[in-house]
Amino acid sequence: MALVGRLLTRTVQRGWQHSRALSTGNYDIKTVGVVGLGSMGHGVAQLAAVSGFKVLVSETSQSSLDSGIGAIEKSLTFLAGKRVAKGDIEQAAADAEVSEVMGRISGEVGLAQLTAESDLVIEAIVEDLKIKLPFFEELGRTTKPNAILATNTSSYSVGEMAAASNVPHRVCGLHYFNPVQVMKLVEVVKTDDTDPAAIAAVTDFVKATKKVPVDCSDTPGFIVNRLLVPLMTQAIAMVARGDASAPDVDVGMQLGAGHPMGPIQLADYVGLDVCLAIMHGWISKFPNDPAFQVPEAVTLLEEKVAKGELGRKSGQGFYRWDGNKCLGE
Repeated sequence: MALVGRLLTRTVQRGWQHSRALSTGNYDIKTVGVVGLGSMGHGVAQLAAVSGFKVLVSETSQSSLDSGIGAIEKSLTFLAGKRVAKGDIEQAAADAEVSEVMGRISGEVGLAQLTAESDLVIEAIVEDLKIKLPFFEELGRTTKPNAILATNTSSYSVGEMAAASNVPHRVCGLHYFNPVQVMKLVEVVKTDDTDPAAIAAVTDFVKATKKVPVDCSDTPGFIVNRLLVPLMTQAIAMVARGDASAPDVDVGMQLGAGHPMGPIQLADYVGLDVCLAIMHGWISKFPNDPAFQVPEAVTLLEEKVAKGELGRKSGQGFYRWDGNKCLGE
């Protein structure tokens, strides 16, 4: 989760990279595997391919695989078209660049090629620990002995997935922000067991993709969400108590704190179901942390989710939405 970015990355602005490989310690990253091609996964796969890495992507069905790869090609074509419109590149050259990048991406239903060949595997599957834990156990059994296993989780413990893998020295977090193509930040999350050389290797990888890495230990929510989610839930609690309306809370934080988007609109943008799932998880694991004990907000979120009012993704949350456009209350 993240605030909506305003600027395209320099990777996109200045053209795309030719083939790339990185070596750090015992880890040699040439091939990047991305599992899950939702909004985060297809962005990560696109970023790696644009930066010159061979990319293997995996989905659970052919339709999901086709949709994810199609989203990558659509995004690349759109960005290339913007460069053509600015006069930075001719159409033929832009088309050739898109074809070159797409040529670095191979897809499969299942994991056979990805686990056999990937030097870095980035997990971007559904945010459900009951699914992630057995998945990391499988990755630990089937990947190469020196493959780094990274999770893009925004809220779960990296250490739990590392323990499930049985190769905890190879596991870390790489938390990207949405949209991946635009947002500059990546949280690099280490556990007590992560090999420092693996952290150095993924940090070099992040820099090679023109992103900005920040190091963090395996604390709930890492850096950004540990601060952001409590802010959103406190804002929702104000609405639940009748302290202020959602628009007034958002305008207050925009004009009073300089936020580009207010916390309640941001919760809508992220997904009220996602916010609720994070809060339920944190409340369960950390019942004595007062930052997570906001019952008014949780109750209101539960009511909205039960009615299918999930925010942007459903067209209705605290605000009405048309795609990514907020239409107001």
